[in-house]
Amino acid sequence: MNKQHDNISRVEIERDTTDMLLGNSFVGLLMTIFAFSGLVFFFENDQPSVFTHKLQVWVAMAGGAGTVLSPDKKLVGYYSTALLVPMSLCAITDEEGEFFILGVLGLVFWFGIFMSAFRYHKFFIGTLHLKARNNSLVEQMKIERSETEKVNQLLIASNEKLDASNATLEAEVERRTADLYRLSNRDPLTNLLNRNGFLKYLNNLLDTTRALDNSLALLFIDLDGFKQVNDSLGHKIGDIVLAEIADRLRNYTEENHLGRWGGDEFVAVIPYANVDTAKAVAHAMRSGVTIPIIANDNQITLDATIGIAMFPEHGETAVDLIQQADLTMYDQKREQRGSIGVFSQALHQEIKREQQLCERLRCAIDNGEFTVFYQPIIDVTSNTPSSVEALLRWKCDDESISPAVFIPLAERSGLMPEIGAWVLNRALIDLSHWHFRQGLAISVNVSVSQLLDDSFLKTVDNALKTTQISPARLHLKITESVFAIDKEVVSVKVNELVARGIKVSIDDFGTGYSSLSRLQSMPCDFIKIDRSFVQNSSEESDTIIRATLLMAKEFNCKTIAEGIETEEQKLHLAQLGTDYLQGFYFAKPMNASDLISWYNENY
Repeated sequence: MNKQHDNISRVEIERDTTDMLLGNSFVGLLMTIFAFSGLVFFFENDQPSVFTHKLQVWVAMAGGAGTVLSPDKKLVGYYSTALLVPMSLCAITDEEGEFFILGVLGLVFWFGIFMSAFRYHKFFIGTLHLKARNNSLVEQMKIERSETEKVNQLLIASNEKLDASNATLEAEVERRTADLYRLSNRDPLTNLLNRNGFLKYLNNLLDTTRALDNSLALLFIDLDGFKQVNDSLGHKIGDIVLAEIADRLRNYTEENHLGRWGGDEFVAVIPYANVDTAKAVAHAMRSGVTIPIIANDNQITLDATIGIAMFPEHGETAVDLIQQADLTMYDQKREQRGSIGVFSQALHQEIKREQQLCERLRCAIDNGEFTVFYQPIIDVTSNTPSSVEALLRWKCDDESISPAVFIPLAERSGLMPEIGAWVLNRALIDLSHWHFRQGLAISVNVSVSQLLDDSFLKTVDNALKTTQISPARLHLKITESVFAIDKEVVSVKVNELVARGIKVSIDDFGTGYSSLSRLQSMPCDFIKIDRSFVQNSSEESDTIIRATLLMAKEFNCKTIAEGIETEEQKLHLAQLGTDYLQGFYFAKPMNASDLISWYNENY
């Protein structure tokens, strides 16, 4: 930048100097001509006074020229020299010596004029430098100001673009935030509030309800039969059904008062409701659910089981209310699908007890709380025990818990495979220690979860191998309801048991899933006639028993009638043709030592 300024200054100085010299050159030329012509005039009169006046004129002319011609040092030098030096030299060399001093003074003045002209020249050049630099700075300021304006315009344009980008970015952030909120709080399939979103909304609604001292109802809705839709028609049809159910349930609630809790479970909140209002809404919802749904040419009919919890009677928090309604729904589903129930403290105590029992059940084996009891099965022909049935008993803190209570708990909590394996091993160990008549068999119940467990066959093989009991002496009793679970899997497992020589007994035959096709596809050795037919002495019960005996005979199966409590029942079932009898009439279930005593006393 400094070099650029110096170059500009030099050019301007040369231009200004040239302009001034051109302006003064004519004057200088005339002065020079006049000076030389004056020399001739100078020597025309030798009078001292005249000479002095002439010298004064020449000195004045030289002094004026020193200022006027100072831009050019050479011109000043030529002019002042031509004007003073010849005259001074002539004065000094005058023969008479009258003008010697004046000549010396002329030379001295010439020298002074010459030095003064140099100083004027330096000042002039400095002034021109300063002017040129100022002009250069002014031009540079104009350029920089122009560039600054351009930069400012660019900055303004950039700021405008940045503002537009920020506005777009803010809009995008708001959109993304809304999307994130929707994704985190909405169920993508039904567009209902998901679990997280519903809990947030319910907590806010509870705060308002609490402040206003009002009440509200929480409904927990579970679809009945939806699992079969998914299993048989696929998840795509299942999604269509769920979306349709969600649309129907919306008709009975306000905005954001309905949510999908998960799977085929929905939750709804009814503000300002009492129990009667909640029940009415629940019945309306159930009616809406039961209307047939057409999904890809499939007509699907579902039902709903609904549990109701009231605020503030049944809970103060959202989690408590949902839990109470869920428990109520679960209890209703267990009692009767497609029903509506309201939470009660009695139900709470019952469920709390079940939870406590479940916790104790997990460590019952380690704590030695289980005992296996045995009940004889009598051969009608010989009137002697042919086998004994192993029955599990549980004593928890000196309280005997009924199998009707703890067996379903074990099934629901997933403990049945472990408990069933313990019962099987315990029964076979006891059988290996008994010295009853040769060939006495033992019958052990097998639950659905045991049968479907992958390790079940290995457990049976290990138990037989450890106790050295013949497979033919092991009778596994399977409830016929297992055939409704997974027919193919059950058939494979049963056939593998039969292939090992183990006897299979179908329990509770005739109470729900009996059919000739199942007997045909499922090999079995014994059919147990349920006690409900034995203890009901009506003609209808006898008809069912005769039909069962006929089917058993056709499939080469033996029959066992359970629940024999009187002599009359014993004779009646024997007369009908039953092969084996079991019941309190012969012996109640007893532990191993009591069984040995009973056997020794009676046989």
